[in-house]
Amino acid sequence: MVDIIRSVYFIKMFVSYIYEGKKLDIIRYNKNLQKKLDINIINYKVYSKRYIIYDDSKLKGKEYDSYNDNLLYEGEYLNVKRNGKGKEYNNGGLSFEGQYLNGKRNGKGKEYYFGSLRFEGEYLNGERNGKGKEYYNNCKLAFEGEYLNGKELKGIKYDLDGNVLYKYNNINGKGKEYYFHCGLKFEGEYLNCKRNGYGKEYYESGNLKFEGEYLNDKKNGKGKEYYNFDNKLQFEGIYLNEKKWEGKGYDINNNIIYELKNGKGLIIEFEDNELVFQGEYLNGKRNGKGKEFSLLGILRFDCHYLKGEKFKGKTYFKEMYASEVEKRFHLDLSKLSNDGKAEKRFDFVFVGALGTVFACECNFYGSNGSKLNETARSYKTLTLESKDINGFQFVWFTDGIGWNSAKHNLEETFDVLSNLYNLEDLENGAIDNLIETTNYLNKLLK
Repeated sequence: MVDIIRSVYFIKMFVSYIYEGKKLDIIRYNKNLQKKLDINIINYKVYSKRYIIYDDSKLKGKEYDSYNDNLLYEGEYLNVKRNGKGKEYNNGGLSFEGQYLNGKRNGKGKEYYFGSLRFEGEYLNGERNGKGKEYYNNCKLAFEGEYLNGKELKGIKYDLDGNVLYKYNNINGKGKEYYFHCGLKFEGEYLNCKRNGYGKEYYESGNLKFEGEYLNDKKNGKGKEYYNFDNKLQFEGIYLNEKKWEGKGYDINNNIIYELKNGKGLIIEFEDNELVFQGEYLNGKRNGKGKEFSLLGILRFDCHYLKGEKFKGKTYFKEMYASEVEKRFHLDLSKLSNDGKAEKRFDFVFVGALGTVFACECNFYGSNGSKLNETARSYKTLTLESKDINGFQFVWFTDGIGWNSAKHNLEETFDVLSNLYNLEDLENGAIDNLIETTNYLNKLLK
């Protein structure tokens, strides 16, 4: 249990980052920073993907996964970035060792897979560039040659018995790209090391994925896209900078299901035969009404898009007054008295499962006092006043050792407020359970 935070600011940050689904990329942890913020490493891990513990020189350190404390990297740093020699780890095993510059792999290095050498060669800006060798799981040579921006440029490919499969040069003219297990990934024409001209892409299954024209590594011009079975046509038309621009889309029975003209129209997008988007397009991008779907066809978002980005139908708001909640979500919150004080303002408001509006309060108490009892009583009243408001629920996030002196009042509130959570609950997906319909329904049925 967290026992060192003294500022409500941090708990609000936790809720914000977890709900928005974007955790801070990294938090540097050291003794000086801990003293400055008066916050311990447990708190960092709540809202950071990774954390670093330096040695006394600050030039070497170890980087860990916040979720399970697994070692991710150990080595040299400069200006908070990986610089010099270092090693990367995956699930406890060595995955890379070599040189870094400004946080990226630069220079010579080796990649490993479950303890076996997978690649050795040169890197530039984090990708394979220059001479290198790639190996099969049995440590036999799979490819030897040159790389450019992570792709095999020219060299020799070998089979598992060491026999030469092919030689190729993808600088200019015709060339091929392969999946690591030797399956064909692309075949076509190149210019200046990029796909230019006619080419074909393949799924890992070996089925044809796309055939058509390329310009500067992107689909441009006429093309056909296929489902991942039986070469069923999915789309036929014209592409512009990788985007479908004009043409017709088909279902697996070859029925026309949408049509695009000049990048405009209704469209349905698939990934590996699974529906991922259905909505309006303009200039080759999502524009207008649209729906996004997850696996098994579960609706994730129903909102508006502008230039490919969600812009309307926002579902998350900070510091929102009750009157603003009423206006935006068409709710009647007149039952909320707020103990006769000024108009109620919530720390966070978000839309969750089944369109339910969740209004949240967040606080943290590191010491005891009358404020805790007052807060608990106030939120108990708020819960009782809001229980009959359809489509609205109150949520309270709180934590801190101060509650040890006010357990009785907190328990009384807990008896009537099912959405009462602490920091540990947040880590374990409390907000996700309010957003995802299946989880929310299971919670209601308990």
